[in-house]
Amino acid sequence: MTDSPTEHFEHVEHAEHVAHLGDVFLTQVSITIAILAVVAATVGSLETIETAATIGDKNAAVLLQNKATDNWNFYQAKSIKKNLYAIAAANGGPSVEDFKKKAEGYGADEKELFAKGEELEHQTEEKLHASERHEHRHHILTVAVTFLHVAIAIATISIIMRGQRWPWYSALALGAIGAAGATYAYF
Repeated sequence: MTDSPTEHFEHVEHAEHVAHLGDVFLTQVSITIAILAVVAATVGSLETIETAATIGDKNAAVLLQNKATDNWNFYQAKSIKKNLYAIAAANGGPSVEDFKKKAEGYGADEKELFAKGEELEHQTEEKLHASERHEHRHHILTVAVTFLHVAIAIATISIIMRGQRWPWYSALALGAIGAAGATYAYF
């Protein structure tokens, strides 16, 4: 990413200055720089969005995992209570029927909590996978924006060298690689 949010505007200003010199090739180079700066700014913004999405999905996964852990703890408590009432019912006595009913009630609760726990675990995994996709895109966009910034710098060399074409061609190639990389990040 850039250090300054106005860096791209500076490239456009330099391009405008060169356009006033009257050299058609240098005007083409300056327009190329302006276009590369806009594309680099856009890709840099996409990179930031993917970073935020990565962090957001990881946080959501942690919260879901905490809910799942709480649910599993509650499930274990219900299971222990169910087993205690089943043991009490097996020992006989005047409250056998009450103990059986409570054991059955905790058994039903236990099934619901088990299903809920599995669903929370599934949601956690989905968020982790989404986070990994965003992180992968972020890495690709980082490389793409780097190619675009290097392309801008090399195109500027063409202006400094007063019309040398090889830096401009190199900048076009690097800019195309950067733009293609940014596009690839979403496929």
